[in-house]
Amino acid sequence: MTAMQRRPRRLRTGPAMRRLVREVRPQPAQLVLPVFVREGLTVSRPIDSLPGVSQHALETLPQVIEDAVEAGVGGVMLFAIPETRDATGSQACEPEGILNIAIECAVEAAAGRLVVMADLCLDEFTDHGHCGVLTDDGSVDNDATLELYARMGVAQARAGADVLGLSGMMDGQVAAVRAALDREGFIDTSILAYSAKYASAAYGPFREAVESQLDGDRKTYQMDPANRREGSVEANIDEAEGADFLMVKPALPYLDVLADVAAASAVPVAAYHVSGEYSQIEAAAERGWIDRRAAHVEAVTSIVRAGGDIVLTYAAIEVARWLKEDS
Repeated sequence: MTAMQRRPRRLRTGPAMRRLVREVRPQPAQLVLPVFVREGLTVSRPIDSLPGVSQHALETLPQVIEDAVEAGVGGVMLFAIPETRDATGSQACEPEGILNIAIECAVEAAAGRLVVMADLCLDEFTDHGHCGVLTDDGSVDNDATLELYARMGVAQARAGADVLGLSGMMDGQVAAVRAALDREGFIDTSILAYSAKYASAAYGPFREAVESQLDGDRKTYQMDPANRREGSVEANIDEAEGADFLMVKPALPYLDVLADVAAASAVPVAAYHVSGEYSQIEAAAERGWIDRRAAHVEAVTSIVRAGGDIVLTYAAIEVARWLKEDS
């Protein structure tokens, strides 16, 4: 038998060796926890399709923030569910609207210890469930929606949000919101652009979480899952318009897009391990088919390996604790 000069298994001989040569090391500070706040609740309400995740009341939100801080999580992304909705999502811009009050509550609880992000989109606030206002024929009016996004962005900045998560996929949304923020003096409020957001089948549990009113789909503004290059086109536009972060969503089916965007971007890149991806792990683990902890850590690791600087995941607090234990 001829001698083998290269034996890659030498670097896998035990936990200490594997830890020493590990190429990718996700950190708790890279994680962002999505948080749902529902108007009218006084206690948390579990979400059936998102095991371990709840709609929160304003009264319970500070404890969520404290748990995230204790775990070392880098930020939270706030979503809100109002009691009343209308065609233009007017509650999104009201200073006393549930999302803006939740921002104030989270900022106070965080006290600068983590980054408070807020979802900037109309879908949770409209009675038709679309991410913008509709024309007479039922299509989404891109430019009329931009005016509302600008107002919503200023309202969120006034409430104290550190980062605005522009998730609506309207053309020109970053430029419109950036101009409005700067005009009102909010030059330090950052924009996270959901640049490559695909019309995915994996958003179902999220829609239950926000009690979505959507009838139909969002394929005229969210991206076709078959398109890779278009993700870079969208990201380049958003960066040029002034986005401070870029996003690819969902994460795992689009790691190729994430890698493309990360390779070209001069700003940090985030990826969202979305509700359907999270719930698949939870459902399989509940049946004993997979190791829950290992699966969540592997998912986050793969996202970081592909180029994600920031990972949004519903398992953020647990993953942060696991990463600390494994370090």
